[in-house]
Amino acid sequence: MLKGNAVVGQSGGPTAAINATLAGVIRGALEVDAIDTIYGAFNGVEGMLDGRICNLNELASDEVQLSLLANTPAAALGSCRKKLPAPDDESGAPVYEKLLAFFRKYNIRYFFYIGGNDSMDTVAKLTAWLDGGDWEMRVMGVPKTIDNDVAGTDHTPGFGSAAKYIAASMQEILRDTAVYTVKAVTIVEIMGRDAGWLTAAAALPGRICGISPDLVYLPERVFNFDKFYSDVSAALERKPNVVVAVSEGLRLADGSYVGESTQSGAVDVFGHRYLSGTGKTLELAVGGKLGVKHRSVELNILQRCASHLASKTDLDESVAVGRAAVRAAVNGESGKMMCFVRTSDSPYEVDIVSGDIAEIANRIRCVPDEFITPDGCGITDAGIEYLLPLIQGEPELVYENGLPKHFEIKRTNS
Repeated sequence: MLKGNAVVGQSGGPTAAINATLAGVIRGALEVDAIDTIYGAFNGVEGMLDGRICNLNELASDEVQLSLLANTPAAALGSCRKKLPAPDDESGAPVYEKLLAFFRKYNIRYFFYIGGNDSMDTVAKLTAWLDGGDWEMRVMGVPKTIDNDVAGTDHTPGFGSAAKYIAASMQEILRDTAVYTVKAVTIVEIMGRDAGWLTAAAALPGRICGISPDLVYLPERVFNFDKFYSDVSAALERKPNVVVAVSEGLRLADGSYVGESTQSGAVDVFGHRYLSGTGKTLELAVGGKLGVKHRSVELNILQRCASHLASKTDLDESVAVGRAAVRAAVNGESGKMMCFVRTSDSPYEVDIVSGDIAEIANRIRCVPDEFITPDGCGITDAGIEYLLPLIQGEPELVYENGLPKHFEIKRTNS
């Protein structure tokens, strides 16, 4: 047994379930003898480098507060988009030495990083740098992302809740747009830079309540304006009000983004372009080409912070994966990410296992071909069957004066 303290951080875009995973890690740390104190790092690796931490032990013993934390959106510890240098880059050595000094100062033997693809890159790099050194510790990645594009796992914590919000919002949009007889096209822009999992969830109302968007376009297929005009025109022949779901990451044959003309071109430290504007671009294109009433709706960050419509399945699994990460680390694993393996669709069942971070980091998991209709603008029954279990169940929320009550971790150093 490796005995000492632990630190947990959150990184990347927040979700409605990332705090449930944090609650799971805290619970897990309380359940093992190997961990004396669990610290929270404010703003992920940035907070570790600056020594901005808090002691989470008191929270670990309060089940009421932990439950409230699990139902709170966003990242309670704050987040960051800090890219670590390559482990073999000598110019980056001071960063790692500073992290090592932090680990030594607080006797950190366990590090749990809750995040998506870029965060798993951090786990992989830190694991590689520590390998062969004189400080024994275990580094574990705990997945989260609404994009559902992390490799090695059936799905990611946070996706189910975002998918549920998108499906519910699409159902409401479809009801709203169906009240008029005037020909109109509504474009709904949904997050998803490289993978269309979230946009695929827009098709769920078709199975649940019999209404669905007329067209669904994912970044897994090259977008073509002429085909788009033809698809929309054909839909308008069938009904006056057409609703189209599109991923923000739609690209043309030359690799450029559909919404590129409306984007700033700015990128983050990982080289990711800030995307938006695909819906507006297509809205204006419809108006100019087809001459019908047109509007666009951008769901934006509501997709990741709408905890009032979270999936209980998602939250329960998020807690479970956090706990599992602690157990795996205490049992000797390091340089791993916790993964879901689906063992049954009906009844829905998953196992939680660990995967080698070196085989997971910096890889994109896209929507498979069998989930996309041959015409490239719809979701198959197989895709719906995959999605349905992930949005099931409603958590019991605590309300205060008419609004959901949230939990806040005070920003004071340990």
